[in-house]
Amino acid sequence: MSNGASPRLDDRAWPGRDRRVSDSTRSDQGWLSDASRGGRAPSGFALSVAWSLSEPARVGEVAELPRGQASVLGRGGPQPDDGAPRLSLRRARPGARERGAPIASPGISRVQLRLSAADARGFEVESVGKAALHVDGVATRRARVTLGARLHIDRQLLLVVVRAPDELSARAAAPSFGFGEPDELGLVGESARAYALRDQLAFLARRAGHVFVRGPSGAGKELCARALHALSPRARAPFVSRNAATLPPGIIDAELFGNARNYPNAGLRERKGIVGEADGGTLFLDEVAELPEELQAHLLRLLDGGEYHRLGDETPRRADLRIIGATNRDEASMKHDLLARFTLRLDVPGLDERLEDVPLIARAILRRHARADDELRRRFFDGEHPRLDPGLVEALLARRYTTHVREVETMLLSSLAASRGVFLVAPEPAPTRPSPQPARPEGPPPSREQIEAELALCEGNVSQAWRRLGLSSRDALRRLMKKHEIAGRG
Repeated sequence: MSNGASPRLDDRAWPGRDRRVSDSTRSDQGWLSDASRGGRAPSGFALSVAWSLSEPARVGEVAELPRGQASVLGRGGPQPDDGAPRLSLRRARPGARERGAPIASPGISRVQLRLSAADARGFEVESVGKAALHVDGVATRRARVTLGARLHIDRQLLLVVVRAPDELSARAAAPSFGFGEPDELGLVGESARAYALRDQLAFLARRAGHVFVRGPSGAGKELCARALHALSPRARAPFVSRNAATLPPGIIDAELFGNARNYPNAGLRERKGIVGEADGGTLFLDEVAELPEELQAHLLRLLDGGEYHRLGDETPRRADLRIIGATNRDEASMKHDLLARFTLRLDVPGLDERLEDVPLIARAILRRHARADDELRRRFFDGEHPRLDPGLVEALLARRYTTHVREVETMLLSSLAASRGVFLVAPEPAPTRPSPQPARPEGPPPSREQIEAELALCEGNVSQAWRRLGLSSRDALRRLMKKHEIAGRG
């Protein structure tokens, strides 16, 4: 509350509270050590703070498990009867590992958890304190845990098991932004993967080549493209962003390259096209793999030397620009000679690869909404920190993401609508519905009658119909429509 007192959490049932597990022998889930992948010794494990009732500013801090030793975790500093090294929370950042104050939550015992020495796959955790322990939503006294496991010390502290980096990437200068806050480019995260991404952005921004950005939908590919532009020598020039999948069919050439005045029809104004608009700066083409193959071929000369042909002009033009292409599709869907022109690559990790950043991202999203919504801030914020029920945070950590940051935001907005008290709670899961039509198995292409039937159901929308027909892309459907002389839109 605003008077400094922590509001009391409801005694709502924690997921799995009534299911008791003793001496659990949880599966290791097949996690492979780095050594088994490439010969390098695996990094150790750490516990990252995902939620704290009394110390919300500590979200993102980590407690690294000592190599080859058992350890304990609890309130306060080391005790004579600990019997093992006491874990301490740190703010691990490039160039520094700032030790934090001891855990101060009054609801946590002096010795709350005992943790065994970890092997390459995980470690055992035993609850010896007064607060109950839930591991992945199941009440237990002892469990074997591995990467991604969620340890909830009843209504006090939520920890997630992550890898502890030996050394955070530090190509760039030490961070100048606050711990857990968005950096100057809008990126949020304190994980090793977040700093490795910042590292790659700083390196690639200074290179002259075109960049191909890969990553799942919603992971932040456009944000990374903007960061590449902002960190580059072109930062003062235009940044133009277009989703290639939304370029209107039939006039894609004109959209990209522009047209001369009065071409193709009298009275049409001259247009630069997005290539001309980006001259001197950066052009970001999201979902570039969605461009028809003939358009992909038209980009080759542009990528090679900046040369392009504006519709209606007799002579070619030249643009000085850097192109950043992005896709979440398999690279095989692109023309190989187009892909070869992107000499620099950037991989944007999904949230599953940096789970410890999810609570920080959620906090940043809620703060952004609260800046425009006084009621949200008054009701769900204690100072700068949103009041989150631990069930909501665990739901965010347990999710298998498909649209990543967009999915986090959708879930938070659903929580805002569902929450009745002063804590944001996990929304009820939406009922799942079967897809309108299963994917088409390998075999002959759909017939004219099948195509016409699906287009009728989709009101002529090609972008919807190709998925329902189980085709590989929108362009595959367009080719079949051209063959059968079928009209459509989108």
